[in-house]
Amino acid sequence: MPLAIETTGLTRTFGDLRAVDGVDLAVPAGSFYGFLGPNGAGKSTTIKCLTGLLHPTSGRMRILGIDPLADPVAVKRQVGVVPEDLALFDRLTAAETLRFVGQVHGLDTATVERRSGQLLALMDLTGAKDTLVADYSHGMRKKVALAVALLPAPRLLFLDEPFEGIDAVASRQIKDLLSSFVQAGGTIFLTSHILEIVERLCDHIGVIAKGRLVAQGTMADLHTGAGGQGTLEEIFIRLVGGDRTERQALDWMVGDH
Repeated sequence: MPLAIETTGLTRTFGDLRAVDGVDLAVPAGSFYGFLGPNGAGKSTTIKCLTGLLHPTSGRMRILGIDPLADPVAVKRQVGVVPEDLALFDRLTAAETLRFVGQVHGLDTATVERRSGQLLALMDLTGAKDTLVADYSHGMRKKVALAVALLPAPRLLFLDEPFEGIDAVASRQIKDLLSSFVQAGGTIFLTSHILEIVERLCDHIGVIAKGRLVAQGTMADLHTGAGGQGTLEEIFIRLVGGDRTERQALDWMVGDH
């Protein structure tokens, strides 16, 4: 199976800290890949290396068969990104934001207007398209960021915590849209702390802990490696060592003080 993302020995250091430590990713084209790890495990740093926001300290990468260090523009033309901080222009409206992104990608006006209209309708944002992004709720901003990522018709989407802080209605809209993207042949690389959503959506999983990739494969592979027992949350906790963490009770929480 061809790989949409392939890394060999991917490493990124910050002084003495090895935030990403020799990671070998293998993300099949057309997969919905969930990249999991505890806080500070190296997930966002890995995404920043893959998307060109950070230069790796060492290692090799191939994105859609292209070396992003040798030809970053060719990669960016085929990739959409929703970063955790969203990186939107607050003083533009949703319609203006999509128009600007379309111009950056060299799309003609008719194509931008057609795609923008479809995306805004899918995101239930048509009635708010002329409202400044600064006045949007967090969930609305998430949907605009996803529309921005999808507008140029990418082959690969990087999504950093797209479901964090949004309500059930927005979450359902985003999940349906992402599933359609994969069914149409796209590839998604997703990070999320909401493991129930990852278990429902993703067909491949990678788990990173302390900068190292500790597991990778299909969802079935992870369950097989766990003896067929447990939910993804239980398997994840075992992989990252969370079940060995000492828990100290709070003696002041209940009872007489």
